[in-house]
Amino acid sequence: MGKMRMFLRKSSVGVEPLAVTMSGARLGERALQVGLDDPGIAAAIAAKTGMTGLATIVVPDEAVAASARAAVAETGGLGDVLLVTHLYPLPFADETYDLVVVHTARGMLASRAQDARRQLLDECRRVLRGGGRLIALEAGSPTGLRGLFGGAKLDAQYEAAGGTAAALEAAGFRAVRTLGDRQGYRFIEGLKA
Repeated sequence: MGKMRMFLRKSSVGVEPLAVTMSGARLGERALQVGLDDPGIAAAIAAKTGMTGLATIVVPDEAVAASARAAVAETGGLGDVLLVTHLYPLPFADETYDLVVVHTARGMLASRAQDARRQLLDECRRVLRGGGRLIALEAGSPTGLRGLFGGAKLDAQYEAAGGTAAALEAAGFRAVRTLGDRQGYRFIEGLKA
């Protein structure tokens, strides 16, 4: 019976966070991440690109950069963490990346003025190759204790204006869709035509 219980027991070894899976990052891909909500998730996305890919994480200050570097080192990934005080223009050539992940759970898009939000998304679109995709990881429906006791609230005015999906469409992204709302994140995808 002991062997049977061991066989049926669930194991979390090798299971990646849902946010990493939903990003769609793949081996050999060139992935840019803008902002940082959870260093572990950013590092895991960077690690997915492997030695043949390119992983870049852009953050606004040195404390956040140090946190991202530590997380990347812990995963054994090869992600490059850049300190960029101004997100526009991004310091990359046109069509450099296959994937851009914008970490917005802390309001990177919602808290910006409409013009600043549009500039940031225009820059993300510029550095994407044709057919590339942008994934916005934003705060979703609160779960667990945060759901019971009132976790992070979505910006009602931003949501009423269409939220991130509308912002992506206004910036020229196509086939914009919400992929899901799970584990405290909402995953929104847009493609560069």
